[in-house]
Formats: sequence, C-alpha cells, structure tokens
Amino acid sequence: MEVSAAQKHNKQQQFALASITDLYPPSSSSTSSSSSSLASPVVARFSADNGVVELRFFHESDATDSINVDLNTAQLFKLGPAQLVCICEGSASDTSKEKYSRGITVQFRNEEESRAFHCAFEQWKKEVIVQGISLPNGAVTTHRSKFDNKIEASSAKMYFHYYGQLLHQQNMLQDYVRTGTYYAAVIENRADFFGRIVVDVGAGSGILSLFAAQAGAKHVYAVEASEMAEYARKLIAGNPSLGERITVIKGKIEEVELPEKADILISEPMGTLLVNERMLESYVIARDRFLLPNGKMFPTVGRIHMAPFSDEYLFVEIANKALFWQQQNYYGVDLTPLYGSAFQGYFSQPVVDAFDPRLLVAPAIFHVLDFTEIKEEELYEIDIPLKFMASVGTRVHGLACWFDVLFNGSTVQRWLTTAPGAPTTHWYQLRCVLSQPLYVMAGQEITGRLRMVAHNAQSYTIYLTLSAKMWGPGAEQGGILQTSSCKLDLKEPYYRMSQPQAYAMAQDQQPHQLIHAQDIQIQSEDLEEPELIQPQCQNLEAQLQ
Repeated sequence: MEVSAAQKHNKQQQFALASITDLYPPSSSSTSSSSSSLASPVVARFSADNGVVELRFFHESDATDSINVDLNTAQLFKLGPAQLVCICEGSASDTSKEKYSRGITVQFRNEEESRAFHCAFEQWKKEVIVQGISLPNGAVTTHRSKFDNKIEASSAKMYFHYYGQLLHQQNMLQDYVRTGTYYAAVIENRADFFGRIVVDVGAGSGILSLFAAQAGAKHVYAVEASEMAEYARKLIAGNPSLGERITVIKGKIEEVELPEKADILISEPMGTLLVNERMLESYVIARDRFLLPNGKMFPTVGRIHMAPFSDEYLFVEIANKALFWQQQNYYGVDLTPLYGSAFQGYFSQPVVDAFDPRLLVAPAIFHVLDFTEIKEEELYEIDIPLKFMASVGTRVHGLACWFDVLFNGSTVQRWLTTAPGAPTTHWYQLRCVLSQPLYVMAGQEITGRLRMVAHNAQSYTIYLTLSAKMWGPGAEQGGILQTSSCKLDLKEPYYRMSQPQAYAMAQDQQPHQLIHAQDIQIQSEDLEEPELIQPQCQNLEAQLQ
C-alpha cells in the first residue's frame, strides 16, 4: 500500500517560532496567547492523528493554551523576510456557528526558518489535504473533492436521487445487451479477475461486483455514492458465497479511501453519447487514485461514432412543434413574437431514439477515448473534426451519433455497441438535427466539427457545424457551398421513441433517396394561420421490409 503523506512526515512536523500575534482572539480567555515573546518559546506543529489533520500554535510551557488552524481553509501570506500571516476560518465563540476570517501573525528567528515553514505549510496542505491521508475503509475525506468543485449541488442531488431508486436500476438490469455483455466480458476473462483486487466504480445495485466475485476475485470494493449502496448491501448479503468477498463503500470515488490498490477497475460509466453525466471523469479519477500500474480497466476503450443522416419525418416533426407559437389570436394575444425562439428551442434538443441505419447518407467515422491513457481534463472539452463523403444525393438533416466500448480482456475482447441496426439498448442512439438542412449530391464532401463542452450540470453543450463543399467541376479548388450550425444541450434531450419506425420508401427507391419537404423558414410572419408542414410523400403504402 502507498505510504501516506502523514506517514512520510512521521505524523507530525514542528517548528520553533520567535513569537505569534493573534490578530483577533476569539475570547478574553485567549489574550494570553494573543501575543507571545521570546521569553516564552512558541511552537508551530503540523500533525495527522487518527485521520485528523491540523496546524497548532502553542507555548512549549503550556500546550493546552493553543491556536488551532484548519488547513482546509488556511492561507499563508508573507509580510517580511521573517514574518508571515496565516489567515483561516474562526468562530466568535465555542458555541457560535458564525464563521469569520482569523489572522495570526507569525514571527520567525530568521528568513531561513520562515522559508522552511512556508514550504512545509504548502506541502501539508497539498499532499495531506488535497490527496487525503489513509482513512479507515469506507471513510470519506473532509476536504471538498474534485466532484464538488465542478458539479453544481442541485444537479448532483438529482443525479444521486435518480440512481438511488430501484426502478431505474431495474431499467438498466433489464437491458440484456448491456448486462449480458458485461457478464460475458467478466466470465470469459476469469484470468483477469481470479485472485485479484477489484474496485467497482459507481457500483449501483452491485451486479458488476457480484460478476467479479463469480469470476474469482479475491476481494471487490463496491463504491456507490447514492442511497443504492444500502440496496447493494442487501443484495450482496443475500448472496453470501459471493458477498463475503465484497465490501460496499458509500461515498464518491473522488472522496473515499481504500485500504489497498486495485488490480482491475470495473464500471458502467457510459451515458447518452458516451459522455453524458460526466461519470467518465470519475472513472479516470478512480484509475489515477486506485489502479496499480499495468492494471486493467473494464471497459478499456470507448468510441463515439458519427455520420450525417437524412430524415424528413423527424425534421418536420420537430419543426411542427413550434407552430403553436404562430397563433396571432390566442385569447386575444399574438404569440408570433416567440415563434423564432420556440423553433430554435426545439432544435436545441438532441433526439434520442432508435433509427433505421438506412437513413445514414455517408459511412461513419469515430473518435477514440482510451480510458487507460486519457487525462480527466481532456474530457472537459472534446473537439472532433468531421469529414464525410455523401453516398447519395439528398438533404442532410444533421448528425447521427452512437458509441461502443471495448472490454480488452486477456482471454477475450468483447465490444458493447449501441449502433443503429444492432439490438437496441437503453442508450438508443442520438441525433443532432439542423434547423436548416444541407443539400448534397453523391460524391460531395461534407465537412464540419463536433465540439462538446462540459458544464456543471453533469452534461455537455454540443456545438455542431456541417458544411457541403463544392461538387463537380472545380471542386478540387475547394470552397464551401452551404453551412449550417446548431447548439444543443445534451442534458435536455428529446426522448422520441423506443424502437425504429418504418419509413416510406418506393420499391424502386434506393436507401437514402428519401422524400423532400419544403424548406422551413424561421421567420414566418407572413403566415396568417399556422399550418402543419406535411412531407411530400410518394408511394406511402410502400413500407420498409
């Protein structure tokens, strides 16, 4: 086990001072310690006892008369070559909950001692407070974690409330593609799990921990921050032959401490479009904190797949939602001033559904996220250049996306895919729909960029731009013919349907040669009455086989 920072310092570090002055003593009883002279030597001591880390200033002759400093909030400032001031939180009295800033001026005997104290202060604050010292199994560090610093509290509360309910866990367990693939990946790679220490990151119901125990894991630490941890304990206790090798730890992976490092991490950190919910960052943090060098991660690699699509029905469906706002006499009120905003609002929602792969108008490309190598910060912004070659002439309505992950076991490599045409999972697929489609011809190049920027509501803002390059004679000289962009919030998708629908197609029509609707303009002040926009279909009776 790695030696903690506290152990490196032998649990305490002490400095002799010339004097200290408490700029704001908490009560009259502290006046004796508010100013100390050379005649009464003063000591500054860093210590870490029983998981409690502190800095104390006290007289050598009377250790009970002391000033305690919380290193979580303390800051140190230089006043002179041999003088520092330590600012920290205090309270007006022992019983008061009111906090204020407390200042302690520290005078050293020389500049060298001042510099040594300053270095020790920064080292203890960095190594002990930020990284955390060794705590009992399952205990949570008291400092504010990375998770709390980047995720707003209301989002985290709803997130953990959602996953703390059995009905949502059941929804995931009943995704047999998901659960079955995980089971196969673990059991088929017993060699990776047998006799090994496993950490289950975001364990949920504990099902993956039980799979790891079935594969012969020596011990599994199931880390779960939501109330589902209690259900996991019940489920694991109900399977005693496996449960005796599983410890459930309630807490965030960014905060808990484990008694030993892991040989293998297992997790199901994937959200919509792979990155939604930002749990991949926690998975990477778990790797950095707990995984031994050359340890394995299940899953190992993730890929985001993208391809342009054409879907007149979907485009018209979204556009028609805003027609409510074209009413000029809604109980005597003209709603049309909000039509443009409503139109764009509906197109700012990514569409989550299962679609027919024949709607794709170009071969897909993919972007790789290697969980064993990627840095947490690289997940804050994901920028993917796009380049496709249109297979058919049609209207491009946006970009279709899906993902897959690889379990790179020593014995078997197994993929879990959410691709269109494959068995549908609870992730479905995702489509970003442009409010202004592009016209393309077969062989025409489609370029663009997909940029995803993380936000503190545990999701991403998506910026999509697609452009059709010049086609035909002179195309080799380059040039953009048309461009369309959109901004979407991955946190607020439009959950459209659970299964692919049949799309109208003539018997002699090739895939991707879809129907065309009239262009829809955002500015529609000329319309006296709203009309539903109907796709101009031919041979509607012809359905996909």
